[in-house]
Amino acid sequence: MSELFHIIFYQPILNLLVFFYNIVPGNDIGVAIVVLTVLIRLILYPLNQQSIKSQKALKEMQPKIDELKTKYANDKTDQGRAMMALYKAEKVNPFSSCLPLLIQFPFLIAVYYVFRDGLTGTKALELVYSFISRPESLDPITLGFFDLSKPSIVLAVLAGAAQFWQAKMMITARPPQNMPGAKDEDMMAVMNKQMVYFMPVLTIFIGITFPGGLTLYWLITTLLTGLQQLYIFKKTPQINKF
Repeated sequence: MSELFHIIFYQPILNLLVFFYNIVPGNDIGVAIVVLTVLIRLILYPLNQQSIKSQKALKEMQPKIDELKTKYANDKTDQGRAMMALYKAEKVNPFSSCLPLLIQFPFLIAVYYVFRDGLTGTKALELVYSFISRPESLDPITLGFFDLSKPSIVLAVLAGAAQFWQAKMMITARPPQNMPGAKDEDMMAVMNKQMVYFMPVLTIFIGITFPGGLTLYWLITTLLTGLQQLYIFKKTPQINKF
């Protein structure tokens, strides 16, 4: 399984990083990481788009879901049937927002190992394909002073800010208190707001412990995801309630 992971994910991403490192001006590893990140996001664009649309659709349906929970509070069987009927009527798969994220997870793990191995040593470079020029090592310095092989507080804070911006977009408006299911929805709104602040803090905490190259990757990924959300919401303004 480990060997399959290396062949399908780790080695191709490593080679793409080395390829971009070879062709960008000045062999700047930071620029190479940005280009690699953009390429990965383009590959995963359809999956990410489906995930964003599904998350937004589920949030839009929340008042109806809460109504069903209230109506069938004492009958979980009928509640489950009503829920499935609602999902079918709205043409929403409740699991469709999670599946794309699970598919993207191996890419994140592979990127982590590539940056950990490629920026801190030379052994990983032995896996570079024969048709790609193999450098003696990857210079971890970008912009002349950022060492991406070491944790960066600046990049961690920027990644946390980007995470806050992206998560803020997914908050739905709180319903009037006289609407059915408003109490449950209000509780969910509070939980959503807590996550809006919790995730950026978690991102910063993780960012100051991981190599700066991975934090840069996460920063660019989050910004691109946020821009994709803006694009989707602009195409469907009726669901943009944040």
